[in-house]
Amino acid sequence: MKPTQIVPLLLIAFLATPAWAGSALDAIRARGVLRVGTTGDYKPFTFRKPDGTYSGADIVMAQHLAHELNVKLEFVPTSWSTLLPDFVAHKYDVAMGGVSILPERAAQGDFSIPVNVDGKRPICRCADKERFTSVAAIDQPNVRVVEPPGASNEAFARAKLGHAQLTIHSDNNTIFDEIIAGRADVMVTDGIEVDHQAYLHPELCAAEVKAPFSRVSKAYLLPKDAALVSFVDDWISREKASGNLASALETAQHQK
Repeated sequence: MKPTQIVPLLLIAFLATPAWAGSALDAIRARGVLRVGTTGDYKPFTFRKPDGTYSGADIVMAQHLAHELNVKLEFVPTSWSTLLPDFVAHKYDVAMGGVSILPERAAQGDFSIPVNVDGKRPICRCADKERFTSVAAIDQPNVRVVEPPGASNEAFARAKLGHAQLTIHSDNNTIFDEIIAGRADVMVTDGIEVDHQAYLHPELCAAEVKAPFSRVSKAYLLPKDAALVSFVDDWISREKASGNLASALETAQHQK
C-alpha cells in the first residue's frame, strides 16, 4: 500500500470510531465538562426559564453531579421526541429531567438506579375530578385526551386509550392550558407532575383514582460504560442517604 493511501484510511478509521470508545467517565473528566441533555419542560424536574436558565429537582442534581466529578456543567436542550436520537448522536453525556426507564432507551444506553418511582394518573378540570376515575372512564369516544409527543405519556395513551380522542400537543409548557381552556378534557401523566400542575393551576385537579394506572421508574440515562454507571449509582445512593435528593424534589414541587 502506498503511503498516500494510508492517511485517508487512518482518517476514515478515526472518524468511524464511536464517541464513547473507551471510558465515558474518562472522556467527561478529560473534557472538563459534563453535558446534560434536558427538555426543560417537565416541572418539577426540569424547566427552562425565558432567560435560558434552568430550574427543577434534576437541574439541582445535575449541578451536584458535576461538582462530584469536579467538572463544569453544560445543559444541552433536547425534546421528548429527540431525546433518544440526540443521545445516540452523542450530543450530550447524560439525560436528566424526569426521564422514564423505557425499553427503547435502555437498548441504547444504561440507566442509573431509580431516583423516583411513580405512576400514571389523570389531571383534569376540577369539575371532572370524579368523572375520570379509571382508564375505562377516560377511554371513551367523547373524551378528549391531550398528551405531549414522543415519550411515555403518548405511549400510554396509544396503548390504553384507543377509543378516546387523542390530541398530541407539541409544547409541554402550555399543554395544561388546553385543559383549562376547554379544548381538551384530561391528560394522563406521571403523578408527581399531576400534583405539581394542580398546585400551579387552581382550575386543575388530580382525578380521584384509587391507584395509579401504571408504575414508572425515573432515572438518569447514561452511556454504556460500567465505570460511569457505577460512579453515578454510588453518588445517587449518597444523595438519597443525605436527604439531598428528597430535598431537591420537595423544593421544586413548591416552586411556581
